[in-house]
Amino acid sequence: MALSDFERYPLTFGPSPVHRLERLTQHLGGAQIWAKREDVNSGLAYGGNKTRKLEYIAPDIIASGADTLVSIGGYQSNHTRQVAALAAKLGLKARLVQEKWVDWPDAVNDKVGNILLSRLMGAEVTLSPAGFDIGIRSSWQEAISEVEEAGGVPYPIPAGASEHKYGGLGFANWAYEVEQQEQELGVFFDTIVVCTVTGSTHAGMIAGFAGQDRPRRVLGIDASATIEKTRGQVAKIARHTAELIGLGRSLGDDEITVLEGWAGDLYGIPVKSTLEAMRTTAQLEGMIIDPVYEGKSMAGLIDLVREGEIGPDSNVLYAHLGGQPALNAYSGII
Repeated sequence: MALSDFERYPLTFGPSPVHRLERLTQHLGGAQIWAKREDVNSGLAYGGNKTRKLEYIAPDIIASGADTLVSIGGYQSNHTRQVAALAAKLGLKARLVQEKWVDWPDAVNDKVGNILLSRLMGAEVTLSPAGFDIGIRSSWQEAISEVEEAGGVPYPIPAGASEHKYGGLGFANWAYEVEQQEQELGVFFDTIVVCTVTGSTHAGMIAGFAGQDRPRRVLGIDASATIEKTRGQVAKIARHTAELIGLGRSLGDDEITVLEGWAGDLYGIPVKSTLEAMRTTAQLEGMIIDPVYEGKSMAGLIDLVREGEIGPDSNVLYAHLGGQPALNAYSGII
C-alpha cells in the first residue's frame, strides 16, 4: 500500500504554514531557520501535532462503531485535549485518564490549560497519581474495561496516539507536505528538528522522508528523559510506518537519530536551557513555545546551530508541534 491508499478524515485547515524565523536566524548567526506550524493549523481546540495523527485514526474510529474514545496522558496532556476535541467533532464521548507525569508545584496544575479545555469539551476526566512512562499503562486498560462494563463501546487511543497502528501516518504525510512546500518556496530543508517523546511524530517523518529523492537529517530532540526507551520506540514505529506505506526497503539505523542533552532529568520539568529557548523565540519572533516539548527541541536547535553541528549553509525546518495551553500550568517559571 501507499500512503494515499489510507483514508484520511480532514481535521486541519490544509498544509501547515511554513515561515522564516529571520530574527532568530540573525541572532544565532548560522543556518537559515524556518518553522512549520502545527500549532496554528486546526480549528480543533488549538490543534497541535496529535490532530494530524488523528486524521488517519478517525476513519477507523467511525468504522469501529465505538461511542467512547479512551485515551491517556499527563495532567497537562496536549494529546488528550486533542482526543477530547475529536470526540466532540464526531459526536462521541471521551474518557481520559490523566496521570501525574510531572511533579510540578503549581497549585492549579490539574485545573488549567489542557485539562480545563478537555473538561470544557465534555470529556470525563479521571486523575491518577501514577508517574511518567511512555509504555502502555494499566490505568488506561482499566478505563477501557470500565467503559465496556457500563455498556459502552470503547475505542482505545494510546498515549500520544503513538503505539496505534496508524500513529505514524500523519507525519509521513507531513514529510510529503514539506516536499511540496519546498517546491513552492524554492528551498530545500536539509535538516529537520523535532521534539520526540512517545515517538510517532518523529517516526512518521523518518518513514515519509525515507521515500524521497534527496537525503536529509531528521533530528529528534529527546524530551522524555528516558532516552533508550524513546530511541527504541521511534525505531519501532518508523519501521512499522515505512512498511505500511510501502517504502520497499529497510530503514537504516543511521536514519533514526534521537539526540539527548536538553531534556533535563525528568519529563515535563523545564531546565535553564528550556527557559532560555522559550524567552529567545518569544522575544525575537513573538513565537510562543511550551516548557515540556518545544522549549526543549528549540534549546537543542539553538545549541546545534551555535556549535556548528548544524552548519552555516544549512536550511533548518523546526517542527512547531503546539502545546502552548500547558503554559498556564507553569506560571511560576516566568
